[in-house]
Amino acid sequence: MKSERSYVLISPCRNESRYMRETLDSVLAQSVPPTKWVIVDDGSTDATPEILQEYAAKHAFIQIVTRKDRGHRAVGPGVIDAFYSGYAAIEPTDYAFLCKLDLDLRLPPRYFEILIERMLADNRLATCSGKAYVMENGQLEPERHGDDTSLGMTKFYRTTCFQAIGGFVREVMWDGIDNHLCRMQGWIARSWDEPDLRFVHLRPMGSSQDSIYVGRMRHGYGQYFMGTGLLFMAASALSRVNQKPYIVGSAAMLWGWIKAALQRKPRYDNPAFRRFLRQYQWRSLLMGKQKALQSMERGH
Repeated sequence: MKSERSYVLISPCRNESRYMRETLDSVLAQSVPPTKWVIVDDGSTDATPEILQEYAAKHAFIQIVTRKDRGHRAVGPGVIDAFYSGYAAIEPTDYAFLCKLDLDLRLPPRYFEILIERMLADNRLATCSGKAYVMENGQLEPERHGDDTSLGMTKFYRTTCFQAIGGFVREVMWDGIDNHLCRMQGWIARSWDEPDLRFVHLRPMGSSQDSIYVGRMRHGYGQYFMGTGLLFMAASALSRVNQKPYIVGSAAMLWGWIKAALQRKPRYDNPAFRRFLRQYQWRSLLMGKQKALQSMERGH
Protein backbone atom coordinates (compact mmCIF):
# COMPACT_ATOMS: atom_id res chain seq x y z
CA MET A 1 0.00 0.00 0.00
CA LYS A 2 1.55 3.31 -1.06
CA SER A 3 2.18 6.05 1.48
CA GLU A 4 0.16 9.25 1.18
CA ARG A 5 3.52 11.06 1.13
CA SER A 6 5.26 8.89 -1.46
CA TYR A 7 6.62 10.71 -4.48
CA VAL A 8 8.73 9.98 -7.53
CA LEU A 9 11.05 12.42 -9.28
CA ILE A 10 11.67 12.16 -13.03
CA SER A 11 14.60 14.24 -14.27
CA PRO A 12 15.40 14.59 -17.96
CA CYS A 13 18.95 15.86 -18.41
CA ARG A 14 21.53 16.46 -21.08
CA ASN A 15 25.08 17.74 -20.49
CA GLU A 16 24.33 18.99 -16.98
CA SER A 17 27.73 18.31 -15.40
CA ARG A 18 28.13 22.01 -14.56
CA TYR A 19 25.07 22.19 -12.30
CA MET A 20 23.80 18.73 -11.49
CA ARG A 21 25.74 18.02 -8.30
CA GLU A 22 23.99 20.95 -6.61
CA THR A 23 20.61 19.49 -7.55
CA LEU A 24 21.58 15.96 -6.59
CA ASP A 25 22.92 17.07 -3.22
CA SER A 26 19.94 19.33 -2.46
CA VAL A 27 17.51 16.46 -3.18
CA LEU A 28 19.52 14.10 -1.00
CA ALA A 29 19.27 16.70 1.80
CA GLN A 30 15.44 16.90 1.64
CA SER A 31 13.56 16.48 4.92
CA VAL A 32 11.20 14.11 3.07
CA PRO A 33 13.31 12.23 0.49
CA PRO A 34 11.84 10.84 -2.73
CA THR A 35 10.63 7.26 -2.81
CA LYS A 36 12.17 6.90 -6.27
CA TRP A 37 14.24 9.12 -8.54
CA VAL A 38 14.46 8.27 -12.23
CA ILE A 39 17.09 10.34 -14.04
CA VAL A 40 17.03 10.21 -17.83
CA ASP A 41 20.37 10.88 -19.48
CA ASP A 42 19.26 12.24 -22.84
CA GLY A 43 22.44 11.49 -24.78
CA SER A 44 24.94 13.51 -22.73
CA THR A 45 28.44 13.94 -24.13
CA ASP A 46 30.06 15.57 -21.07
CA ALA A 47 30.71 14.10 -17.59
CA THR A 48 26.99 13.70 -16.82
CA PRO A 49 26.93 9.85 -17.18
CA GLU A 50 29.88 9.42 -14.83
CA ILE A 51 28.36 11.72 -12.19
CA LEU A 52 25.03 9.89 -12.42
CA GLN A 53 26.70 6.51 -11.97
CA GLU A 54 28.58 7.86 -8.96
CA TYR A 55 25.35 8.89 -7.21
CA ALA A 56 23.33 5.84 -8.30
CA ALA A 57 26.01 3.55 -6.85
CA LYS A 58 25.52 5.19 -3.44
CA HIS A 59 21.73 5.58 -3.41
CA ALA A 60 19.47 2.66 -4.31
CA PHE A 61 16.41 4.83 -5.01
CA ILE A 62 18.18 6.51 -7.95
CA GLN A 63 17.61 4.80 -11.30
CA ILE A 64 19.36 5.88 -14.50
CA VAL A 65 17.68 5.61 -17.91
CA THR A 66 19.95 6.29 -20.90
CA ARG A 67 18.83 7.57 -24.29
CA LYS A 68 20.91 7.81 -27.46
CA ASP A 69 22.54 11.11 -28.38
CA ARG A 70 20.31 12.93 -30.88
CA GLY A 71 23.16 15.30 -31.68
CA HIS A 72 21.63 18.50 -30.26
CA ARG A 73 19.84 19.96 -27.25
CA ALA A 74 16.04 19.87 -27.72
CA VAL A 75 14.01 22.16 -25.49
CA GLY A 76 10.24 21.80 -25.16
CA PRO A 77 9.02 18.62 -26.88
CA GLY A 78 12.48 16.99 -26.69
CA VAL A 79 12.58 17.41 -22.92
CA ILE A 80 9.13 15.85 -22.60
CA ASP A 81 10.15 12.91 -24.79
CA ALA A 82 13.00 12.32 -22.34
CA PHE A 83 10.61 12.72 -19.38
CA TYR A 84 8.36 10.02 -20.80
CA SER A 85 11.30 7.65 -21.12
CA GLY A 86 11.57 7.95 -17.34
CA TYR A 87 7.81 7.77 -16.85
CA ALA A 88 7.77 4.45 -18.76
CA ALA A 89 10.23 3.02 -16.24
CA ILE A 90 7.82 3.34 -13.29
CA GLU A 91 4.31 2.34 -12.31
CA PRO A 92 2.82 5.82 -11.65
CA THR A 93 0.07 4.53 -9.36
CA ASP A 94 2.75 3.35 -6.92
CA TYR A 95 3.24 6.99 -5.91
CA ALA A 96 0.86 9.59 -4.51
CA PHE A 97 2.80 12.38 -6.25
CA LEU A 98 5.22 12.78 -9.13
CA CYS A 99 7.52 15.59 -10.13
CA LYS A 100 9.32 16.53 -13.32
CA LEU A 101 12.53 18.00 -11.89
CA ASP A 102 15.35 19.67 -13.82
CA LEU A 103 18.98 19.15 -12.83
CA ASP A 104 20.00 22.80 -12.76
CA LEU A 105 18.34 23.76 -9.45
CA ARG A 106 19.33 24.26 -5.82
CA LEU A 107 16.37 23.35 -3.61
CA PRO A 108 15.72 24.41 0.00
CA PRO A 109 15.73 21.44 2.44
CA ARG A 110 11.97 21.34 3.22
CA TYR A 111 10.88 21.94 -0.37
CA PHE A 112 9.06 18.67 -1.06
CA GLU A 113 7.82 18.32 2.52
CA ILE A 114 5.97 21.63 2.24
CA LEU A 115 4.53 20.87 -1.22
CA ILE A 116 3.20 17.55 0.06
CA GLU A 117 1.64 19.28 3.07
CA ARG A 118 -0.11 21.77 0.78
CA MET A 119 -1.41 18.95 -1.42
CA LEU A 120 -2.75 16.97 1.53
CA ALA A 121 -4.46 20.07 2.91
CA ASP A 122 -6.34 20.89 -0.32
CA ASN A 123 -7.62 18.12 -2.57
CA ARG A 124 -8.35 20.63 -5.38
CA LEU A 125 -4.64 21.36 -5.69
CA ALA A 126 -3.45 19.43 -8.75
CA THR A 127 0.04 20.83 -9.31
CA CYS A 128 2.27 23.24 -7.41
CA SER A 129 5.78 24.55 -6.93
CA GLY A 130 7.87 27.17 -5.22
CA LYS A 131 9.39 30.16 -7.00
CA ALA A 132 12.61 30.36 -9.00
CA TYR A 133 15.36 32.85 -8.19
CA VAL A 134 18.60 33.57 -10.05
CA MET A 135 21.86 34.97 -8.74
CA GLU A 136 22.70 38.40 -10.15
CA ASN A 137 25.62 40.46 -8.85
CA GLY A 138 25.67 38.47 -5.64
CA GLN A 139 21.94 38.95 -5.03
CA LEU A 140 19.06 36.52 -5.52
CA GLU A 141 16.49 37.98 -7.90
CA PRO A 142 13.06 36.46 -8.71
CA GLU A 143 12.37 35.13 -12.20
CA ARG A 144 8.84 36.51 -11.84
CA HIS A 145 6.50 33.65 -12.59
CA GLY A 146 2.76 34.02 -12.07
CA ASP A 147 1.07 32.51 -9.03
CA ASP A 148 -1.33 30.64 -11.34
CA THR A 149 1.27 28.16 -12.56
CA SER A 150 3.55 25.45 -11.28
CA LEU A 151 6.99 26.08 -12.71
CA GLY A 152 8.24 23.92 -15.56
CA MET A 153 11.57 23.10 -13.93
CA THR A 154 9.85 21.57 -10.89
CA LYS A 155 6.34 20.37 -11.76
CA PHE A 156 5.00 18.67 -8.63
CA TYR A 157 1.76 16.79 -9.40
CA ARG A 158 -0.89 14.75 -7.69
CA THR A 159 -0.47 11.56 -9.73
CA THR A 160 -4.20 11.09 -10.28
CA CYS A 161 -4.54 14.64 -11.64
CA PHE A 162 -1.53 14.21 -13.92
CA GLN A 163 -3.11 11.13 -15.43
CA ALA A 164 -6.55 12.76 -15.69
CA ILE A 165 -5.30 15.66 -17.86
CA GLY A 166 -3.42 13.22 -20.08
CA GLY A 167 0.00 14.24 -18.77
CA PHE A 168 2.23 16.71 -20.57
CA VAL A 169 1.63 17.45 -24.23
CA ARG A 170 4.69 16.88 -26.40
CA GLU A 171 4.58 20.41 -27.74
CA VAL A 172 6.18 23.77 -27.10
CA MET A 173 4.58 25.52 -24.09
CA TRP A 174 3.78 22.17 -22.47
CA ASP A 175 4.48 23.78 -19.08
CA GLY A 176 1.74 26.39 -19.58
CA ILE A 177 -0.83 24.16 -21.25
CA ASP A 178 -0.90 21.68 -18.35
CA ASN A 179 -1.83 24.37 -15.79
CA HIS A 180 -4.83 25.48 -17.84
CA LEU A 181 -5.88 21.88 -18.46
CA CYS A 182 -6.00 21.49 -14.69
CA ARG A 183 -8.14 24.63 -14.35
CA MET A 184 -10.50 23.34 -17.05
CA GLN A 185 -11.24 20.39 -14.77
CA GLY A 186 -11.88 22.60 -11.76
CA TRP A 187 -8.51 22.05 -10.12
CA ILE A 188 -5.88 24.51 -8.94
CA ALA A 189 -2.37 25.11 -10.26
CA ARG A 190 -0.28 27.24 -7.93
CA SER A 191 3.18 28.46 -6.95
CA TRP A 192 4.19 30.30 -3.79
CA ASP A 193 6.88 32.87 -3.15
CA GLU A 194 7.91 31.98 0.40
CA PRO A 195 11.42 31.69 1.90
CA ASP A 196 11.21 27.90 2.39
CA LEU A 197 9.97 27.38 -1.19
CA ARG A 198 12.41 29.63 -3.04
CA PHE A 199 14.88 27.69 -5.12
CA VAL A 200 17.84 28.85 -7.17
CA HIS A 201 17.65 28.34 -10.93
CA LEU A 202 21.27 27.94 -11.96
CA ARG A 203 20.46 28.41 -15.66
CA PRO A 204 18.24 31.51 -16.13
CA MET A 205 14.73 31.09 -17.49
CA GLY A 206 14.36 32.03 -21.13
CA SER A 207 18.05 31.66 -21.88
CA SER A 208 18.65 29.30 -24.76
CA GLN A 209 21.74 27.57 -25.96
CA ASP A 210 22.03 30.46 -28.45
CA SER A 211 21.14 33.56 -26.39
CA ILE A 212 18.61 34.92 -23.93
CA TYR A 213 16.96 36.83 -26.81
CA VAL A 214 16.37 33.61 -28.73
CA GLY A 215 14.89 32.17 -25.56
CA ARG A 216 12.50 35.09 -25.16
CA MET A 217 11.42 34.85 -28.81
CA ARG A 218 10.81 31.16 -28.28
CA HIS A 219 8.60 32.02 -25.30
CA GLY A 220 6.58 34.41 -27.48
CA TYR A 221 6.15 31.71 -30.10
CA GLY A 222 5.10 29.28 -27.38
CA GLN A 223 2.42 31.69 -26.18
CA TYR A 224 1.15 32.01 -29.75
CA PHE A 225 1.05 28.23 -30.14
CA MET A 226 -0.83 27.80 -26.85
CA GLY A 227 -3.52 30.25 -28.02
CA THR A 228 -2.66 33.48 -26.17
CA GLY A 229 -4.25 36.58 -27.72
CA LEU A 230 -2.20 39.52 -28.95
CA LEU A 231 -3.54 41.98 -26.37
CA PHE A 232 -2.69 39.68 -23.47
CA MET A 233 0.72 38.95 -25.01
CA ALA A 234 1.43 42.67 -25.32
CA ALA A 235 0.40 43.26 -21.70
CA SER A 236 2.59 40.36 -20.57
CA ALA A 237 5.59 41.70 -22.50
CA LEU A 238 5.00 45.21 -21.13
CA SER A 239 4.97 43.88 -17.56
CA ARG A 240 8.53 42.62 -18.08
CA VAL A 241 10.17 45.76 -19.47
CA ASN A 242 11.96 46.30 -16.15
CA GLN A 243 13.34 42.76 -16.17
CA LYS A 244 16.76 42.08 -17.68
CA PRO A 245 17.50 42.37 -20.52
CA TYR A 246 15.51 45.58 -20.19
CA ILE A 247 13.02 46.44 -22.96
CA VAL A 248 14.80 44.30 -25.55
CA GLY A 249 13.78 41.09 -23.77
CA SER A 250 10.14 42.16 -23.76
CA ALA A 251 10.37 43.18 -27.41
CA ALA A 252 11.82 39.77 -28.28
CA MET A 253 8.91 38.03 -26.55
CA LEU A 254 6.34 40.11 -28.42
CA TRP A 255 8.15 39.68 -31.74
CA GLY A 256 8.19 35.90 -31.23
CA TRP A 257 4.36 35.99 -31.04
CA ILE A 258 3.96 38.39 -33.98
CA LYS A 259 6.40 36.50 -36.19
CA ALA A 260 4.54 33.24 -35.60
CA ALA A 261 1.22 34.96 -36.41
CA LEU A 262 2.60 36.48 -39.60
CA GLN A 263 3.89 33.07 -40.67
CA ARG A 264 0.51 31.52 -39.81
CA LYS A 265 2.15 28.89 -37.67
CA PRO A 266 -0.14 26.13 -36.39
CA ARG A 267 -1.66 26.46 -32.93
CA TYR A 268 -2.44 23.89 -30.24
CA ASP A 269 -5.10 21.66 -31.76
CA ASN A 270 -7.63 21.85 -28.94
CA PRO A 271 -10.29 24.52 -29.67
CA ALA A 272 -12.01 24.06 -26.30
CA PHE A 273 -8.73 24.68 -24.53
CA ARG A 274 -8.01 27.82 -26.57
CA ARG A 275 -11.49 29.20 -25.83
CA PHE A 276 -10.97 28.55 -22.11
CA LEU A 277 -7.55 30.20 -22.22
CA ARG A 278 -8.86 33.33 -23.96
CA GLN A 279 -11.70 33.62 -21.45
CA TYR A 280 -9.22 33.41 -18.57
CA GLN A 281 -6.90 35.94 -20.18
CA TRP A 282 -9.71 38.43 -20.84
CA ARG A 283 -10.82 38.13 -17.22
CA SER A 284 -7.23 38.76 -16.15
CA LEU A 285 -7.00 41.89 -18.30
CA LEU A 286 -10.33 43.25 -17.05
CA MET A 287 -10.17 42.23 -13.39
CA GLY A 288 -6.49 41.68 -12.70
CA LYS A 289 -5.01 38.20 -12.58
CA GLN A 290 -5.54 37.60 -8.85
CA LYS A 291 -9.26 38.44 -8.97
CA ALA A 292 -9.73 36.50 -12.19
CA LEU A 293 -8.05 33.48 -10.65
CA GLN A 294 -10.12 33.69 -7.48
CA SER A 295 -13.30 34.03 -9.55
CA MET A 296 -12.51 30.95 -11.62
CA GLU A 297 -11.53 28.90 -8.57
CA ARG A 298 -14.87 29.77 -6.96
CA GLY A 299 -16.59 28.60 -10.13
CA HIS A 300 -17.95 32.02 -11.14
